[in-house]
Amino acid sequence: MLFYRAALPLSSRTLTFVSGIIRRHRKSTGSRWRKVNPGQQALLVLAYLRKGETFADLAAGFGVGTTTAWRYVSETVSLLAARAPRLRKAVRDAKKGHAYVVVDGTLIAIDRVAADRPFYSGKHRKHGMNLQVIASPDGDILWVSGALPGSVHDKKAESAPRGALLYSRFSREESGGYSWV
Repeated sequence: MLFYRAALPLSSRTLTFVSGIIRRHRKSTGSRWRKVNPGQQALLVLAYLRKGETFADLAAGFGVGTTTAWRYVSETVSLLAARAPRLRKAVRDAKKGHAYVVVDGTLIAIDRVAADRPFYSGKHRKHGMNLQVIASPDGDILWVSGALPGSVHDKKAESAPRGALLYSRFSREESGGYSWV
């Protein structure tokens, strides 16, 4: 296998931030020696998230096994997700600073076999995960939902208990008559 150097369009602050989260997690859990240090693990995860490299390619490039690369990505994504604001807090903060918010759904394409029907989106004609996003009028992302199967329509996702909370918090009267969707 041939290796090459590549660039990631991310700042060194991002790498330092993610590696700090990993370092603190390893220290709190009393994690023993690992094949790569927290900085390399953060770089591996950022390369996966930003460029979509396969686990096999990442494993070869960082000198770890494919399963280890998957475990590093899974662990780090869980750590980052734990830092994300919950829906109630995001709505409360949005209510303080914005007259309205924008709620939109997007489909993130995934690699699935045809047997995984719940992940198939008929609208987009491909497999994917449906994410609901709450954004400010300026376009800043305030909250992102957990992944739903691609077959779930945006309206159905918004009518789920979490979506109902959003609708109840931003009524027409409270938003000064603005349309927020």
